[in-house]
Order: sequence, then structure tokens, then C-alpha cells
Amino acid sequence: MAVKVRVITLIENTLGERACLAEHGLSFYIQTQKHRILADTGASDAFLKNAEGLGVCLKQVDTVVISHGHYDHAGGLLSFVEENPHAEIRIRRLAGEAFYHKTDDKEKYIGIAPQIMKLSQVKAVDGDLKIDGELSLFGNITQRRLWPSGNRELKVKKADSFLQDEFEHEQYLVIDEMPCGKKKPVLFSGCAHNGILNILDRFREIYGGDPQAVFSGFHMRRKDDYSREDIETIEEIGRELSRMKTRFYTGHCTGEVPFRILKKYMGEQLVYLHSGDQVSL
Repeated sequence: MAVKVRVITLIENTLGERACLAEHGLSFYIQTQKHRILADTGASDAFLKNAEGLGVCLKQVDTVVISHGHYDHAGGLLSFVEENPHAEIRIRRLAGEAFYHKTDDKEKYIGIAPQIMKLSQVKAVDGDLKIDGELSLFGNITQRRLWPSGNRELKVKKADSFLQDEFEHEQYLVIDEMPCGKKKPVLFSGCAHNGILNILDRFREIYGGDPQAVFSGFHMRRKDDYSREDIETIEEIGRELSRMKTRFYTGHCTGEVPFRILKKYMGEQLVYLHSGDQVSL
């Protein structure tokens, strides 16, 4: 029996067919047999307004998973807890560090609100975690194969120094079926800063095969032109993903140009999700 999962994109960068807000951010509402889950909360309270318009009752959410410590994935969390003060919040302990987007001429704080880590609902995560028979979290990605080039501008500030962010604060949600048997898990990642191929390699180590579906940005989006190296990297990733039987749902930090390139290799295997889009598995 396949996993019974319903996914609603509460916020994403682009508008879909439904009358929803869009912003640079990502949030999914996930309904399973046992849980009502909020995976990330976008950059503001816009996802709350979309949820109301889409008929999603966020007061029923029992678990919140924050994929990593960036504002566009946790910016709406404080607004959410005002509406739902009971849901457990699973976030990596390192997600509270000071994260920046830094170039030669720009320095922008992109971390989360400091008070988030002090919320009573927060259950800080240090390593891999099995929440119950249906939900689990993992991290610990050490490979750097085809690591997103945009990561080079993402730093963590410690004392007065800016260091390369190694994304130890990133985690991934896995939804598995109950009861245990032939498992067809579903994988959720926010931006896949650690590289989607590296994340999938780690997934296979833990679960022994490929997921049924993946919901994730691929962190390929750039504001300037794509280099030949960027294009070749995207093409290589597309070729490798196309050899899997997994279906990929993406958006947010993937970018329009990378999506078109990936689509050439992956065809119907790759789907772009906009604000308000819904998927049933």
C-alpha cells in the first residue's frame, strides 16, 4: 500500500491557478494518516492567509518542521504560534546561528528571529530522529558532490568572522507508511543546500532505496547569468535524477532557467509547484 499523503503548497515564489499570495519563501501543509504537518512557514504571515483561503485549518497542525535556519523558511513561524501554540516545532539546534548572504559589496542577515529558539514548543534536533512510525528526520550530509554554487555566498557569522556555511542546520523530513512493510517513503527538503544528489545518497543509506516522491527546492536559482559550469552541473543533475523512478516536485529556489534545463531530461517526472497547488499521493 502506498503512502497516503496530501500536500498543499501554502506559499511559493510564484502564483498558481488559485487566488493565493506569493513571496520568496516556501511552506507546505502535509496531511498523513496520523499527522497534520507544517513544513516551513515562508518569509512572512502570507502562508496563513493562503491557508485560510484554501480551507486549511492550521489549528489542527500537530507538528512543524523547519528545514533550515533561513528567514524565507521560518519567517512566518512566530505568527503561526499565535494561532497554534500547541504544535511541536522540530528545528535543528544550529538553526539559530547568525546566517548571512555576503558578497564583496553586500551583507544581508538571512537567519531566523532569535526568539524562535526560545519558544516552549521548540524541540531542538541534533542528529537523525525517528519521531514515530510515520515521521522521521535526518541530516548529517557530508558529501559535496555537485554542491550548489550559490552556497559560496552563504555564510555563518561567528564572533567577528564570516565562515562558509556548511549547512549542518539543514534537515529533511521523511514520511513513511504504517504499518511497516514495503515502504515507499516521501522526502521533503526545503532548499537542498547540501545538494539534492547528496541528500538522496544519504536517504538511500538510511532507507535502502529511492523515495516515492521528493518535494524540494534545488537551490540553483541565480540573479545573474548562469556560467557554463552552472549549466553543465544542472544538466548532470538532471541526467542522474532522470534515471530514478522518483517523482520530483520543486519550486522556490530552483529557478526558471534551471527548471527548464532539468525538464528537458526529466519530462513529466519533474513538476513545478506554485502557491496553492495541491498533490495527493
